[in-house]
Amino acid sequence: MEKIGTFDFVTESYLLDFRGRLPLPMIGNYLLHCAGEHARQKGFGFNDMSERSCAWVLSRIAIEMTQYPTMSEPITIRTWVEDVGRLFTNRCFALLDKEGNNIGYARSIWAAIDLETRKPSDLTGIGKLEEYVTNQPCPIDKPGKILPAETGTEGEPYLVRYSDLDVNGHFNSIKYIEHILNLFDIDTFREKEISRFEISYVAEGRYGMQLSLHKKETAPDRYITSICDTEGKAICRAAITWKQNSY
Repeated sequence: MEKIGTFDFVTESYLLDFRGRLPLPMIGNYLLHCAGEHARQKGFGFNDMSERSCAWVLSRIAIEMTQYPTMSEPITIRTWVEDVGRLFTNRCFALLDKEGNNIGYARSIWAAIDLETRKPSDLTGIGKLEEYVTNQPCPIDKPGKILPAETGTEGEPYLVRYSDLDVNGHFNSIKYIEHILNLFDIDTFREKEISRFEISYVAEGRYGMQLSLHKKETAPDRYITSICDTEGKAICRAAITWKQNSY
């Protein structure tokens, strides 16, 4: 039984940023596509969960990249289930270039929620989830605790709009990443690359919510960020590590 999912992509011009490289949010979209398709193939995908009145929710994800793909570049993404607990399951990813060299890894933590109560669901016995656990190594650190960035910083306001919403009617997990990256000026992206991006989703964002986005530098090329509601409570936190552009 093949436990690891393998998916191939080729970058297109409309997916690239102003530098001609695949941006981190699009990489995030690729990862979520692979996670969803692998789950569908193995019997615990979107439709399978809907029949149980449940839905997968991304709790945390950490992405580390050593190289960002450019125009018309083939990419292979491999994904696998690392472990399954009662409330959370860990899924890993490896990104490879056309020669099969690793250009990045990601670790993610998922939960399932009851669509009616919005409370966590027990993962025990969902599909055949436990059957697909594998000991395939993933050589990056697991997502950890991210310190708050809202203390002592002035937030940038943002109103949740139509284009921010996902199929469940909540703030799309990739949109969080896009808005956080917009806190950095264009020169940062010209001169540097993100070597590690880690985000923790704390609460659901909804249409019409007034949010504030906060950024704080904790060390050279290291930042923490928060997206907060009107009461000042974080709905997500992220940590970003930059490196000098190697291109």
